[in-house]
Amino acid sequence: MTEEILTMTNLHVTIQAKKHPALPIIKGIDLHIPKGKVVGIVGESGSGKSIAMKSLMDILPDNAHATFDQFLFAGQAVTDAQKIPLAMIFQDPMTSLNPLRTIGYHLVEVILRHQKISKKQAQQRAIEELEKVGIPLPEKRMKQFPHELSGGMRQRVMIAMALLAQPQLLIADEPTTALDVTIQAQILALMKELQTSESLSVILVTHDFGVVAGMCDFVNVMYQGRIVEKGTVEEIFYQAQHPYTKQLLAAAHLGDRDAPLRTVNADSYADEQVVKKELSATHHVWLKEGNE
Repeated sequence: MTEEILTMTNLHVTIQAKKHPALPIIKGIDLHIPKGKVVGIVGESGSGKSIAMKSLMDILPDNAHATFDQFLFAGQAVTDAQKIPLAMIFQDPMTSLNPLRTIGYHLVEVILRHQKISKKQAQQRAIEELEKVGIPLPEKRMKQFPHELSGGMRQRVMIAMALLAQPQLLIADEPTTALDVTIQAQILALMKELQTSESLSVILVTHDFGVVAGMCDFVNVMYQGRIVEKGTVEEIFYQAQHPYTKQLLAAAHLGDRDAPLRTVNADSYADEQVVKKELSATHHVWLKEGNE
């Protein structure tokens, strides 16, 4: 049986708006992340992907509340999520980088938070990390501000910051959404290379099945706050069972540029009783009771 770097069972997240009842966002999902693998979390906008990941990091908004039955990291119970070796690359670097601080300041701050070394050593370590993620003239970039870099280079800086936190598990939340196609391919290739060289486990949050096909070992499909199907990439692509997964794949029309555009219009499963069906050791699907 594959060793898991992270296990979370029965995760629920609710949002409490003023003068309104609590709104359920995540509705009892289980996350099992195998060590050294890339797991894709796929679903349309609003399905709960990013909120679930922020629950793992314990960085939910003040009006959000998470509960779970079990949270294990490397087999040990987690008592403080912000102290486990877990890092996250966010979707938009400009919302994560302080525009009034240099690139070097951001990198050195991360290093000094995780390593007991001098500031001069931290600066040299930061330059080395910028080189590792493919940023040219790293000494010059250290003195520049976020707005002086291209979108692709800012995302590389975010990857460098995440790696400097020395994570065992890296969460990448839509890391290429704001980039053009050529830069997207470069960033994804870099992440795959680093995942292998650093022996990282990765959770890749995306709505792009093309990215999943090239990057992931396993896939979890989310819909309306629930995981409706999970399996290996091959099982999801070639043996999809849930109607929502099938519609997502049809809408993606991978490899068929001339296919007509399709929209996703799956039945609502938000308030229905669903039954888990195990098709194999890795392929599970949750279907309406009576349709299993």
